[in-house]
Amino acid sequence: MVDRSPFVVVANRLPVDEVTTDTPGGRDTGSGRRWRRSPGGLVTALHPVLVERHGTWIGWAGSPGPAPEPFELDGINLRPVPLSEEDLERYYEGQSNATIWPLYHDNVEPPVFRRRWREAYRVVNRRYAEAAAEVAAQGATVWVQDYQLQLVPSMLRELRPDLKIGFFLHIPFPPIELFMQLPQRAEVLRGLLGADLVGFQQRLAAQNFIRLARHLLGTPYHGNVIEYEGRQVKADAFPISIDVGEMQRLADNPLVRERAIQIRAELGDPKTVILGVDRLDYTKGIEHRLKAFRELLGAGRLSVPEAVMVQVATPSRERVEHYQALRIKVEREVGRINGDFGRVGVPAVHYLHQSYSRSELAALYCAADVMMVTPLRDGMNLVAKEYVAARLEHGGALVLSEFAGAAGELRQAFLCNPHDLDAVKDALMRAVTVDEHEARRRMSVMQRHLRRHDVARWASDFLTELGAIP
Repeated sequence: MVDRSPFVVVANRLPVDEVTTDTPGGRDTGSGRRWRRSPGGLVTALHPVLVERHGTWIGWAGSPGPAPEPFELDGINLRPVPLSEEDLERYYEGQSNATIWPLYHDNVEPPVFRRRWREAYRVVNRRYAEAAAEVAAQGATVWVQDYQLQLVPSMLRELRPDLKIGFFLHIPFPPIELFMQLPQRAEVLRGLLGADLVGFQQRLAAQNFIRLARHLLGTPYHGNVIEYEGRQVKADAFPISIDVGEMQRLADNPLVRERAIQIRAELGDPKTVILGVDRLDYTKGIEHRLKAFRELLGAGRLSVPEAVMVQVATPSRERVEHYQALRIKVEREVGRINGDFGRVGVPAVHYLHQSYSRSELAALYCAADVMMVTPLRDGMNLVAKEYVAARLEHGGALVLSEFAGAAGELRQAFLCNPHDLDAVKDALMRAVTVDEHEARRRMSVMQRHLRRHDVARWASDFLTELGAIP
């Protein structure tokens, strides 16, 4: 007999990491395998809701092959879904990250279309939908997350028409002319229309979705409500955020503050530390940022060692060809800058292709005078919000791309068009030279906004709206 839950979250990954026996915080779930809750805003926001409602989270456990038995951790029921090596290659690396990801990010890199990837995407989405149908109680609320699972809402509605189904897209949603390139376009659109509420990061994305439904399927709509197969499907914007309190507590920790001072000392105590923290992804604009820094050094507007850049590039999707090529380009640019402007023991760019703990990232945020977040396209970009939250009363400056969803909220950042190198350079120089009083004022306004709009508020707003839909 399966224990059924009144609240179910369906995501590509479970909110846990498998750990070794000597890893602090790891818990044995009775199967001989040890797990630890993974950090992240989504699980932080949904954890109290899942605990209160005896909820279940459905997702992949992180290792290819048979799935572990369902288990409970920190009050959350976890239902693993199996993914084989072939599933990972075709559904995840293929259709999700080589087709949908670049297409939804304005074709920054050309998407690749392959029929076997589309079939794998369909098969895996069906697997997730069947798992949700099995564990959801009668009339339960099911919240499906992100671009890997866009077919799940309609598949789940076929299996369980009694459910209240929400879907949230964490990445951008493209305009009609781009979406129409997708060979699976009608199937994906119908998949999303299986939900009662489809949430997006920005209002423009919700409008793109509504117009697309009209264009492709001829569905009538009024305002942000689509009439589809006798139901009403609402599309709206719910900008995601971070756990502001958690980041502020980290930044206020004496050990983190001490580490921030140590980082600046290790960098040679420069006048200005410029920081970038990104996944190594072609949407993040890392190359453009480096080129802007190089040109400022070449023009003498910045100089080493007074100004240094730290670029953290977290490894990402390393088996996907586009990402392999990007790493070569970024590392070549870093080498060029350091060759032209560095000195023995004093590089102009400190490039770190590795992952960091939350506390180390908080220390980097505290150490940085200027944060550069310059994606070519981004649904939101939570790094920008983390930097603002971590600054407490210490000022600092944020250079932010107009094409990040966060730009709609963090209006006191130094906004720029990342495709325009001169605009990036000007924004960076304004951030470097901003008056201390003005920097504190800008940061204070952004921090007030984040405190009012944290990740718990995001989850509450979405679930309240989903509950209000008849």
